[in-house]
Amino acid sequence: MRPIVLLLFCFWSVLGFGQDASWSYIRLKPEVPMLLDKLAEEPARTGNTALDFKLNAVPNSILRKAFLYSKNPVLSRTYLLISASETLAADLVEAFPEIFEFYENLRPEDAKVFYPNDYGSTNPLGTTTTEGFTLDYLDYLDAPKAWYYTTGSRDIIIGISDGSLDTTRVDFKGKSKQLRNSSLSKGHGYSISANAAAQGNNGYGIPGICYDCSIYGTSYGHFKTLEQLVELSYAGAHVINCSWGSPIYYETAQQAIYEIYNNGSIVVAAAHNKDWKVTKGQKPYYPASYDKVISVSAVMHRYDDPADNVLIDVKGNYYSANIKNIVGRTMGYPNNDLTAQPFVWPVSTANLNKEVDILAPSVGLFSYSKFILNDTISYSISETTSGATPLVSGTIGLMLSLNLCLSFEEVESILKATSTNIDDLEPNKRFKGYYGSGALNTGRAVTLTHHLMNPQEVAELVNQRFDRWDFEFRSLAKNTVLRNQVFTGTATLDLKAKQGIELQDGVLLAPDVGGSILLEMDPELDFSCPEKLPENREIIMPDKAKEPKRSFGNRGN
Repeated sequence: MRPIVLLLFCFWSVLGFGQDASWSYIRLKPEVPMLLDKLAEEPARTGNTALDFKLNAVPNSILRKAFLYSKNPVLSRTYLLISASETLAADLVEAFPEIFEFYENLRPEDAKVFYPNDYGSTNPLGTTTTEGFTLDYLDYLDAPKAWYYTTGSRDIIIGISDGSLDTTRVDFKGKSKQLRNSSLSKGHGYSISANAAAQGNNGYGIPGICYDCSIYGTSYGHFKTLEQLVELSYAGAHVINCSWGSPIYYETAQQAIYEIYNNGSIVVAAAHNKDWKVTKGQKPYYPASYDKVISVSAVMHRYDDPADNVLIDVKGNYYSANIKNIVGRTMGYPNNDLTAQPFVWPVSTANLNKEVDILAPSVGLFSYSKFILNDTISYSISETTSGATPLVSGTIGLMLSLNLCLSFEEVESILKATSTNIDDLEPNKRFKGYYGSGALNTGRAVTLTHHLMNPQEVAELVNQRFDRWDFEFRSLAKNTVLRNQVFTGTATLDLKAKQGIELQDGVLLAPDVGGSILLEMDPELDFSCPEKLPENREIIMPDKAKEPKRSFGNRGN
């Protein structure tokens, strides 16, 4: 085991930050009928005159169902209360014991959110122009927590190499341009661009993750040279999205990725959709599996428990679908027994392999291409790595909007350190080691980015376990806390802090001979931009006519 190097280490307390609004959960008694659906109006209407009077005594109070998709009997009768009064939840439980049985005040930081007016039906504020749109994958990603800190910047450019884009459309006008002509590809470019950066808070369509970022579009393919990606990089793209791939490795393409990396751009690519039944985790796709590329596969996001979405197939077999944090779209039950532990159908996974870095939602994503081209509201029905990838690209755009001087290594480290660890879920265990660090959480990634660069904040690395990968962090925070954080195996951690580092409960820093730990205090630390690599790497331009046919990383749009 390599020694752990700890140059300096001190303790600080974690402070809370007050907000104007108080957020609480409040629960109905089991025998009480559900309150009316429209509970975010002014004045509030619940169907109970006395309760309405009490709610409306505090102007702009909001009461809405907290868990729309849960069939858990406790969660299904739990409501979210947002109010200027810190005591309203307690007052309601006391005044109406025949209606309410419980309340719980949320942490002040839970109120650090921003909801754009095109957020869809799960907006707890009820102030949406797109009430009929189900965008609950944004809830899963904690996107509103990210948007509290930034909604992106026009100065940050997300490159989309996934089909043509109409730059005159409302969600893209004034922020987009197409560098190379590309085929329509059934609107593939529309959907990918929308997930990454469709304009938000404009009363139309959907908000992309980095919705105030700019978009540069180009063509897909060119597998041997990735010439259009290199062009995007030199045109100024900070993040380059590739929701397509090929099973063939080209050294020339790897060199192109190195040139892009050297130029300071970050490539994010779909791991593709060949399922586990076919690949057994042994099938890389490119560019996702090249060095210095962030590879994205799919995870489910909607239902908290398999029992919340039990379905029956044409043969009469029970199965559950789109269960939160599970790597497969569907799960079956041994002997058709609903009381047994469900298992993931291997055919329902997107491609998984050891080069995958992170997962993002795929099933149930809004189909922006069909919205634009066919004027219909629909959602993805299969495990589409194409749709998942721009959610990661958009998250990186938000991070760079806060701190343009983050290196590729720091971006990847923050994404993985803030992802949701899904190792302990029984259906996932057979796939462990093949789905990266877990599930993307945009809110935590952007929050950590903000805290690391802010001398008044506390930056936290918590609740993850790593036995591989290299992690780099620079922190200007007044304290950098590690809690329930494990680094073993070949994992390396290089943490440089300006003010303080604190190791709390559950920390294990025990890499083997292939790993190392460096915790270092540097009072002169800043966030200057990283130096580029010392040399550009030559790219050989081969015969384009022999390139393989392209394949998008999805089974739809």
